[in-house]
Amino acid sequence: MFRLITGIAGPSGFGSASTAEQVTQGIDATNLTVLITGGASGIGFETARVLALRNAHVIIAGRNMKAANEAKQLILKDNKTARLDALKLDLASLKSVKAFANNFIALKLPLNILINNAGIMFCPYQLSEDGIEMQFATNHLGHFYLTNLLLDIMKETARSSGIEGRIINLTSVAHLHTYDEGIQFDKMNEETSYLDKKAYGQSKLANILHANELSRRLQVRSTSSFIITLLHFCAKFRFKSYNVMQAEGANITVNSVHPGLITTNLYRHSSLFIKILKFLTYILWKSIHQGAATTCYVALHPALKGVSGKYFLDCNEYESGTFARDEILAKRLWDFSNKLVDAAQNNMKSSVSL
Repeated sequence: MFRLITGIAGPSGFGSASTAEQVTQGIDATNLTVLITGGASGIGFETARVLALRNAHVIIAGRNMKAANEAKQLILKDNKTARLDALKLDLASLKSVKAFANNFIALKLPLNILINNAGIMFCPYQLSEDGIEMQFATNHLGHFYLTNLLLDIMKETARSSGIEGRIINLTSVAHLHTYDEGIQFDKMNEETSYLDKKAYGQSKLANILHANELSRRLQVRSTSSFIITLLHFCAKFRFKSYNVMQAEGANITVNSVHPGLITTNLYRHSSLFIKILKFLTYILWKSIHQGAATTCYVALHPALKGVSGKYFLDCNEYESGTFARDEILAKRLWDFSNKLVDAAQNNMKSSVSL
């Protein structure tokens, strides 16, 4: 807390007062392709701007294409050599997520870094077009599905380029303020149990659990050649007790980032609450330039090579909440999320056949 208030740098050499430009100073991202959801506004825009400044090819994925193209032009105005593209993505629609992935794959681009940045906050109760509570659908499930659809491209990019791939999930300290059971698996879509702030905390908890579980699945559990051979043998004969992903040793890290308290349009559903909160905690709030710093640090900094399954705040590693470190809960969420995606896909197929 002292470092947060004072801005004093932590072990990384950076702190709450650091900006995105400062933490990426001197880093050349020329060989990197970055996809960022929600890159048209707020800290997503600042992240896109700074990564483009460091010469990365940045793809802005957004629901509002007018805003996405305006963001692209705004970056190009100050950085005429920036490499930018904008593609339509509505994370609240799994059909849109699938269409986006297909469009991205058709571009035949590599993908080094995926930043799951977009989100909504404290919105009134509503269901997505797939019948899922909106904050959970947008903040977690859309990103879960998107990541799975793009994972093969990231693996191939890491393999062919020899450059470590990185996946960053934006979360929040709000993951500490969730429902009593952490994730309401059995009451996910019930209006009677819906509390907007706890539902947001639930979705942010899901972001960390997703990152941690994916990180575990991408790590080789043993470097023994015998074990690796055995796992591939089991995978070949479809022994379900073994996970093929665990045997691949993909050169991809997955981490979670809390950007801090920043005034953006994310708070549009709870302006009075935020005004009161900001009045009471004004010393803790960051600028957008500071808010994007941790994302950019985790995305690009060489000091984090090989670091995976961690939670970052103010460009330093911190311990996340108890629920967020629960491996059983993470595995259950993974299976639950897959079931929701499968159900939505089956509904899509049924609609097409009618």
